[in-house]
Amino acid sequence: MFRYDAGRDGFIDLMELKLMMEKLGAPQTHLGLKSMIKEVDEDFDGKLSFREFLLIFHKAAAGELQEDSGLLALAKLSEIDVALEGVRGAKDFFEAKAQALSSASKFEAELKAEQDERKQEEEKRRLRQAAFLELKAAFSA
Repeated sequence: MFRYDAGRDGFIDLMELKLMMEKLGAPQTHLGLKSMIKEVDEDFDGKLSFREFLLIFHKAAAGELQEDSGLLALAKLSEIDVALEGVRGAKDFFEAKAQALSSASKFEAELKAEQDERKQEEEKRRLRQAAFLELKAAFSA
């Protein structure tokens, strides 16, 4: 994915996806590319984050991609034939996949930590507000 991130912004936009698909030998139409992004674009920003990119392979493994989908073509192009590549090539491929999944897990852990921190801050704010209202009631009485 990062090889095709020409803007170095951590996302694959429409033009970068177009280039990727062309280089992988599965060119798509403009509408096809938009459809590919829309199918896994969870935050509706019109581009693919690393997590959304990994979602392509998750959906392919679960059989959730349409047969004529460009995403299915992308997932199939990213598979490896051990007989063709040899054990060393397969080892490198799977190590790269494991590294990618590990990165996604770290990302999910960071998101969860941020959500937990927000919940704690919200709880502290609620407690401060309740204490303030108690003091206000004591002075008003």
